[in-house]
Amino acid sequence: MEPTVPGFEYHRVEGAGGVALNVAVGGRGTPVVLLHGFPQTHLMWRHVAADLAADHTVICPDLRGYGDSDKPREDGPDTYAKRTMAADVVAVARRLGHERFALAGHDRGALVAFRAGLDHPAAISHLACLDVLPTLDMWEALRGAAAAVGFHLYLMAQPPGLPEQMITASPDVFFGHFLDLWAQAPDAIPSDVRAAYLRACRGAVPSIVADYRASAGIDVAHDTADRAAGRRLTMPVAVLQQDWGAALGFDAAALWEAWASDLRHSTVPYGHFMAEEAPTDVAKALRELIAR
Repeated sequence: MEPTVPGFEYHRVEGAGGVALNVAVGGRGTPVVLLHGFPQTHLMWRHVAADLAADHTVICPDLRGYGDSDKPREDGPDTYAKRTMAADVVAVARRLGHERFALAGHDRGALVAFRAGLDHPAAISHLACLDVLPTLDMWEALRGAAAAVGFHLYLMAQPPGLPEQMITASPDVFFGHFLDLWAQAPDAIPSDVRAAYLRACRGAVPSIVADYRASAGIDVAHDTADRAAGRRLTMPVAVLQQDWGAALGFDAAALWEAWASDLRHSTVPYGHFMAEEAPTDVAKALRELIAR
C-alpha cells in the first residue's frame, strides 16, 4: 500500500488547462498550500501537514508532472513553465473554496510558489520558500567548479531526447543519488516513502525533465522581465535555506531582498530535505510567517 498523509483525504482537482492534480487535504481553518520538491511528492510534507492541520486547512498537491498528478506532454515551453504550474495551484485552491491562502514550497515547489507570489499577489497572503534561490539568481550564482553540485540542472536543460534517454536507462540510481546525497539525516526518509518517491519518479521522467528544461528557458525569461519591470513580492515572505552562499560565493539574503519587500531570511542547520528532517522547526517557522 502506498504511504499517505495520515488523516488527510485525497482528491483529483482540476488545475490550469484541464490538468488534474492529486491533492491531499486535511484539517480545518485558514488555508495553507504546501508544494513539494524534487525528487519527491506531496508526501515530503506529511509531518508538517499533520502539525499545521491542527488549526489550518492544509492542501498538499502533487505538482503537474509529478506523483499521481497528470503529466501532460511537453508541447512547448509553457507546459511546464512555473507560470503555468503556479496557475495550477491557484486554480486548485479556488476549486477547493479558497480565494486567498498561505503558500509554502520546497525546491521545485518553491520556484512555483515564487512565481505564484509574483503573478497572483491577491491570492497569496504569505509566502515561504525552502532551500532555493529564484530561478534567475540560481543560474547567475552557479559558476566554476562549484557549479558541479548542480550538474542535473544542466543535464535536464538539454533539448528533448538525450536527458530523458539517459535518466530512463537507470532512473532509481539517478533519483536515488539525490535522495542519498542531499539527506543530512538519512533516517528522515523511511524506506516506504523512499520507495514511493522512486516509483513516482520512475514513471515521470519526461515531465520531470520538462520541468527542469523550462527553468533554463521560459522561467528565466519570465524572471528577467519581472526584474526589468521592478516587480516584487508584496506579501510577507520567509526563506529557509542551507548556507549555499558560503559554498558558492553569494549572499543569499541579499538576492532574496531584491525580490521581497517584507522578508525574513534564515540559514538553517538541516539538510536539503528539511521538512522531513526537522518538521517541528519548519512548522513553527510557517506558523510564525502566517502570524505576521
